[in-house]
Amino acid sequence: MSTNIRTYKKNECITFKSTKGKYGGLSNMAPGFPIYIGNEFIRTSEVLYQALRFPDYPQIQKELINFPSPISAKKFGRNHIEKSRVDWNVHRFKIMKFCIELKLFQNKELFTKVLLDTRDLPIVEYTETDKVWGATEEGDYYVGINALGRLLMELREKVKTDTFELTIPRIDNLVFLGEEITIERLNSTPNTRS
Repeated sequence: MSTNIRTYKKNECITFKSTKGKYGGLSNMAPGFPIYIGNEFIRTSEVLYQALRFPDYPQIQKELINFPSPISAKKFGRNHIEKSRVDWNVHRFKIMKFCIELKLFQNKELFTKVLLDTRDLPIVEYTETDKVWGATEEGDYYVGINALGRLLMELREKVKTDTFELTIPRIDNLVFLGEEITIERLNSTPNTRS
């Protein structure tokens, strides 16, 4: 993903900050979009993203998915930052893309509606400090890399053109609770079983 700074006119884009607003479902913290890997329940895409930071520490992953809130899980993960995969900064955008694609794959009807409700407008994660995943307010504009917003726009386009297909990123050591993540583990979940 390009890490160029983008500028968005405030009155010409969709923004989300918390899970409570009109477009709160776009947030990785949003409840109501559970993810399963095998039979393991993961409350939000944010928790999965945090867990995939620690492939060599299944006990940390298990604790992360047991937190009742994604914010608590994220704070817990920060306490173990030194145990992050060594290539985290190289692969974190691919891992985030996978997490939101899995959110769609396992919550297709509901998350499709959230994405399509944004029409064709730019999607911006509004934040006061994070210019990487989101964008900050600067006068009449939001300015930042807005990586999450851009990944969501890319996903929305795949939904609109009916070209969405879940793919697992080609990353070494993409492990959850001691096992490699495979399409089979994602297809055999309670959300996707027929």
